[in-house]
Amino acid sequence: MFVFAGFFKGAVGIGLPTVVVGLMSIVIPPSQAAQLMVIPALATNIWQMAAGPALFALVRRFAWMIVAVFVGTFATIRFMTDSAATTAALGAVLAAYGAYGLWGRRFQVKREAERWLGPLIGLLTGMLCGATGVFVIPTVPYLTSLRMESEELVQAIGIHAFVCPLALGLAIASRGQYPGSVAGASFLALIPALAGMWVGMRVRRRLPAATFMRWFFAALIALGGYTMLRALK
Repeated sequence: MFVFAGFFKGAVGIGLPTVVVGLMSIVIPPSQAAQLMVIPALATNIWQMAAGPALFALVRRFAWMIVAVFVGTFATIRFMTDSAATTAALGAVLAAYGAYGLWGRRFQVKREAERWLGPLIGLLTGMLCGATGVFVIPTVPYLTSLRMESEELVQAIGIHAFVCPLALGLAIASRGQYPGSVAGASFLALIPALAGMWVGMRVRRRLPAATFMRWFFAALIALGGYTMLRALK
């Protein structure tokens, strides 16, 4: 599963946490899947966050959104249980993100609106992150709506993809639900994730990224729909 998720990360630049939690929640509870995802998600996004033209400028720009992510994650981490409602919510988030990626109409946010919209987006993302372990919505659509250069956008997504699993890991640990054995397993999962990422990056150089994105979002819709229907039975 981590090889597959790493492959998508390498091929399209996003998706490792989403794919890992989505796939693993089929066989284990979402809370356990989220715990195993933390270290691979952090490590595979360090390069994406650090590489680029404006790390410190972007951190300053999105500082309040980052703070709001932590607030939202800690506020809802108690709702991450092994209940059917949590699993159904995870499926809905996955399907919604997949639908947005395939059919969503791109919109633009003016720079002056970021002052109030950024923290709100961060809070909502954190709340979903704490409750489901998935944090692509609504931050990724929001970031793509900003008028940034391509390199800045990739770096901004890398910062977001690093901050959210960090907040999630700290929130889980604060509740005493991140034992050393789970942390060790999460660290070991980094090896197949990096291997899959390496393969995905090589394949990405040969085929159009848009093709991978279409398959990626279509797979999320199918996976999210299956997860949601299975939980509601």
